[in-house]
Amino acid sequence: MLGLAALMAFSTACSDDDKNGIAMENHDENRMMTVMHDMMDEMHTMKVTKDPDIDYATMMKMHHMGAIEMAKLELASGNNSEMKAKAQAIIDAQQKEIAEIDSFLARTTPTSTNMDFHMQMMEGMDRMGKQADLQIITGNIDQDFATLMIEHHKSATEMAQMHLLMGKNADLKKLSSMIVEDQNKEIADFQSWLLANRNK
Repeated sequence: MLGLAALMAFSTACSDDDKNGIAMENHDENRMMTVMHDMMDEMHTMKVTKDPDIDYATMMKMHHMGAIEMAKLELASGNNSEMKAKAQAIIDAQQKEIAEIDSFLARTTPTSTNMDFHMQMMEGMDRMGKQADLQIITGNIDQDFATLMIEHHKSATEMAQMHLLMGKNADLKKLSSMIVEDQNKEIADFQSWLLANRNK
């Protein structure tokens, strides 16, 4: 992968990495990254209506399901109690949001078309994939979970902000606002944890 090649070059250039205790794992062999890639592959195959509300809801559901799978892996294989608690909180919150999304999709049919929204959503998904591939992955489940969940949440907030600008359904916009607020806070929490625990 291009991202992995760039990271290998960076790793060679930074001779202090070994002193800092940073050891990389091949992205194709990393379990947390595999879940991330599987989620992105599924999102690429979603049925598109070009209705901003419906396509956003469908994509966000897939996005949430990816987060839940990553959190389940953390619960099963992680060692840090704080990260395991974060994982359970993500599962609980995003399962609830998926139920809201399912309710919306069950009662909604396409009413509008917005190609600009569709194209921006696809571009955002591609950015998420590239950014994830640029991350330093160590094979430490707790650290990889925090690292990749930051990128995962950044993508979710970008999608939600785009929906707030272009979507029409008021109830779905409330959910988008909540996603932006909650996941930005979680991003800050993961960043703080990584700064405190990266070399442990």
